[in-house]
Amino acid sequence: MITAIEGILTRQDVDSVDISIGGVTLKTYVPQSVIENLGRLGDKVKLFTSLQFRSREDTLTLFGFPSEEHRLNFESLTTVGGVGPRMALNILSTLGVDSLAIAVANGDTTAFKPIPGVGTKIANRIILELRGKIEIRDTFDVNLESNQEVLDALVSLGYTTTEALHAISFLKEKNSISLEEKIRICLQQMSVG
Repeated sequence: MITAIEGILTRQDVDSVDISIGGVTLKTYVPQSVIENLGRLGDKVKLFTSLQFRSREDTLTLFGFPSEEHRLNFESLTTVGGVGPRMALNILSTLGVDSLAIAVANGDTTAFKPIPGVGTKIANRIILELRGKIEIRDTFDVNLESNQEVLDALVSLGYTTTEALHAISFLKEKNSISLEEKIRICLQQMSVG
């Protein structure tokens, strides 16, 4: 199995990059965020990879990610019935690892709505099969126990889970205020940021 590649970025496309390694160029499918942040043509880059066999086309396809965590989440997603490599890539492109982990932990099927091909049935299956397998990183200093209602309210207003968590992280010392006041502070924080 190829778990990582390091080489020169020679081409970028909508959903893939070409990386030249010692005279061999590998086409690697990546999340949209990777394409935006990988670098310029000619830069030396490294991707953590997962080699997937696609039985329909009888081909091997290489998928690349910026971190080991992204790769592991991708591989976990592909173990879920009905989720192939392309759908797993779309899920990571849309949600990222943080929002995916939070959606799974909270049983939030609505987080998957913007992803083409992921309906309620597949979202429920992802949540059921990955709960406990994907950990929430301590990216935001947020006490979810005391701020779950705030998170739910902000997400229902159309903010992404990541945006909501970022705003909630500013509530650290404000656990004694009302739910309405917490939401107001978060909305104010998001309008500033």
